[in-house]
Amino acid sequence: MNIEVKLDKLSGHAKSGEIGKVYKDKGSNVKLGDELFDIESNKGNITITSDITGKILDIHVNVGDKVSIGDILLTVEGEKESNEEIAAKKVKSTGFNYMGGLLKPKKEEISADITIIGGGPGGYVAAIEGAKLGAKIVLIEKESMGGTCLNWGCIPTKALVRSAEIFNLMKESKDYGVIGENISLDMKRVIDRKKDIINELVQGIEYLMGKNKISVLKGNGEVIDKNTVFVKNGNKETTIKTKNMILATGSKPAILPIEGNDAKNVLTSKELMSIDYVPDSLIIVGGGVIGMEFAFIFNAFGSKVTVIEYARDVLAVLDKDVREEINKIAKERGITIYTSSKVNEIIDAEDGRSLVKFEKDGIDKYITGDKILMSVGRQPYYGELDLQDIAVQLNENGKGIKVDDKMETTCEGIYAIGDVTNKIQLAHVASHQGIVAVNNIMGKNAKMDYTIIPSAIFTSPEIATVGLCEREAKDNGIEISIGKFPFGANGKALTLGEKSGFVKIIADKSSQVVLGGAIIGPHATDLIHEITLAIKNKLKLEDIIETIHAHPTTAEAIHEASLAATNHGSLHF
Repeated sequence: MNIEVKLDKLSGHAKSGEIGKVYKDKGSNVKLGDELFDIESNKGNITITSDITGKILDIHVNVGDKVSIGDILLTVEGEKESNEEIAAKKVKSTGFNYMGGLLKPKKEEISADITIIGGGPGGYVAAIEGAKLGAKIVLIEKESMGGTCLNWGCIPTKALVRSAEIFNLMKESKDYGVIGENISLDMKRVIDRKKDIINELVQGIEYLMGKNKISVLKGNGEVIDKNTVFVKNGNKETTIKTKNMILATGSKPAILPIEGNDAKNVLTSKELMSIDYVPDSLIIVGGGVIGMEFAFIFNAFGSKVTVIEYARDVLAVLDKDVREEINKIAKERGITIYTSSKVNEIIDAEDGRSLVKFEKDGIDKYITGDKILMSVGRQPYYGELDLQDIAVQLNENGKGIKVDDKMETTCEGIYAIGDVTNKIQLAHVASHQGIVAVNNIMGKNAKMDYTIIPSAIFTSPEIATVGLCEREAKDNGIEISIGKFPFGANGKALTLGEKSGFVKIIADKSSQVVLGGAIIGPHATDLIHEITLAIKNKLKLEDIIETIHAHPTTAEAIHEASLAATNHGSLHF
């Protein structure tokens, strides 16, 4: 018989939502428990699973479609099983009275000084800080501790970056007098290593939760009112009575609202992170930080990589000279970049690949790829939060929770940190915001300062920036001195075989106080902290110059760039 599958529920009793993912294709078979759709609403995400066994005749919705309770999602030729039959199968297979357990949930009520929703780098750091200050902490996390950063972002991408570095080094080993033969990449081992690193770090965070006597609850945190949070995990329901609350629900990948954004080869960064083979060709839609990091990773692995960027340049936030350097290096590596280009459609081709249609200079262009990475930024994720019910307002552009410099929202006693605030989407910013929020809750006067935040980009070579860039200084009417020193003139860089890039120091011309810096080259993401410390402490160029730097190190390039920003000039270039 033909059965219409209708939407009968959404998270948090929402009435409508948006299709986030479609798991099945028309014509495919489906069985009891199979995942069918991910649907996002203002009260959270839900995965719709099948209570039917049969064949899908038609799918009535696509990714991005708005749906409401009662809408038909798909039509299946098969048999629908009753709740009693489903329960009987579960009892038979597990020995557990599933329906009986659902009818009698285990309920408990606990209290907390601070309840934190989200266990990412903002949430778990806030939890530890709060515990150290003597607060009773409850932390709620629906998935794995560490959030996006540890599980699908910062850490796993760096694991892939390292594998790419080693692979490149082995291919070039003869330049170092080391002869290797039949060098190849085992992508499955690359992914396994990434998983091992993630597991080790997750276990470390879990250990810290126990060490600091932090109560961790698994599940979605649903805010009932400013002092009450409800969590359901399987057959267990927990109500938390809390004095204060920190919202740290993070962000999710943004998807371009274009035709074909649900094509079979379209991936987000989360999905590409787990691919166990190297695609022959990879098209990256978006030339920001995430897109360019993946461009260099998969280029090193052997994919033919093409980047399509809407703006006039990739990594548009960087100064022109840094952009020019990374563009030059990308071209040398064989990465193709189209800028000022708008993707209009993605089409599944007959050969299993996908066709990307984009417009550049008013002309339609087409390119095919085995995989398409959608890398057009991230947007705040609100989870099970019904912000209107708790009088928590969004910021002026409606993208992110509005907070003050103490990280408090428009509802007294409720704070928000990390990507959900949409201030600066960096893990180390989220962690510091968490510390600021907790300190204010505990009666200290702490404020968030966004002026001196280092940024790290793990392309090859690395890029790091901090403070004012050259463009910002000029826009603010600040007369500046600029010092640059190339890594091609640095002894340590030459021994590493990494001659590309430079260090740039920016200082106030009259006072010689260091205002900013940019580094592109070996160890850039580690070196940037010397400049960060100088800016934070209002040091002058002479303070860096008069500090002896060990030889041979890449840090000497900072010393030389500081000299170059003065009338003295650098010594070795």
